[in-house]
Amino acid sequence: MKKSINSYSSNNFLNDPEAIERIFNHIDNGTTDLGSEIWKEPVENYYTQERFDLEIKLLRSLPIPFCPSAALIENGSYIARRASGTPLLVVRGEDGQVRAFINACRHRGMKVASGSGCKKKAFVCPYHAWSYALDGTLKNVPGQDGFPNLDNAENGLVEISAAENGGIVYVQQEGAIDNDFFKNSFNFFGAKSKLFDHGEVTDETNWKLLTETLLEGYHIKSLHKNTFYPYGLNNINIVETDGPNSRVIFPFKRIEKIREIDPIKRKLNGVATSVFHLFPNASVSVLSKHTSLTIMEPLTPSSVKTISYLVYNDKEDGEGTTLEDAKRDAQFVYESGQSEDREAARKIQETVTTAANTHLTFGFFEKAIVNFHKHLTLKIKK
Repeated sequence: MKKSINSYSSNNFLNDPEAIERIFNHIDNGTTDLGSEIWKEPVENYYTQERFDLEIKLLRSLPIPFCPSAALIENGSYIARRASGTPLLVVRGEDGQVRAFINACRHRGMKVASGSGCKKKAFVCPYHAWSYALDGTLKNVPGQDGFPNLDNAENGLVEISAAENGGIVYVQQEGAIDNDFFKNSFNFFGAKSKLFDHGEVTDETNWKLLTETLLEGYHIKSLHKNTFYPYGLNNINIVETDGPNSRVIFPFKRIEKIREIDPIKRKLNGVATSVFHLFPNASVSVLSKHTSLTIMEPLTPSSVKTISYLVYNDKEDGEGTTLEDAKRDAQFVYESGQSEDREAARKIQETVTTAANTHLTFGFFEKAIVNFHKHLTLKIKK
């Protein structure tokens, strides 16, 4: 059964009133959610090619978020980009179904598409003009007499598994996506959600270091002293895990405005940011006026491309958020610490290859990061 993102509930996550009550208890008692173990992650896992190759192999075997459904809103819309080192082409067909292919012509391997677009009727290879239908079928080969015995039916684009769930398009490069993967999943994006921005930025750091910045509030006061800390609470978080996934709630100081409201009627929207970590390399951040899907795309052991899709939030009263409100919300995120997180990850990358540390240490305040590394290590060993 899918859960509405507006209720913030799953079998293992608190609903809004429960989460807010716990936040107030933490505020009143000077406490926060804690883990129960210390994790020591070897520094070589942040820079060696051997470990990187194992992680890429794992990523290709799992359902990984590729984009929000709102980025492929029309039939004929498509996105072409690399995922886990493989050039992929994801397209919404004329039948409305989303399909994913390796972005390589079956003639001599040229990419048949680049970037993104809409209202596409076919993909024509720019090298020799072999053309493919939106379902990947090879439609036309110029001068086909020069390729005797070519079976068009056997030479369509190579398809990989793709599925839509909760407003997100997932791809899995090896094997088929198991429907059980989506049990108790959230509806992160609604039917009226609209994409309003998309960005990509590359940083010279390991993808895990950047992921870690999203999963704890222990650093708020020190790293974001003049940006997020004036608005947010330092090291007061709700941290919940669900298998390899997690949710971390970052309350704003303005949460005090709803303290006197009937507890059953309290809502997180507007008084906290919720970050859902979708194991291993994606996250959904739910803010007041917009929701972002972020994919940490590993490029090398020491570089990562962050791909972000920003989507309007649906209001529960049926009225949509204005574009201006969504843009202001997104700008606040950037100005309140996002660039500082990236800089911190880059600086750590510079030290992991030195003799300073044999491992990075994650304590009780970093429960979601411990959960991330435990499951990553377990799945790589398998």
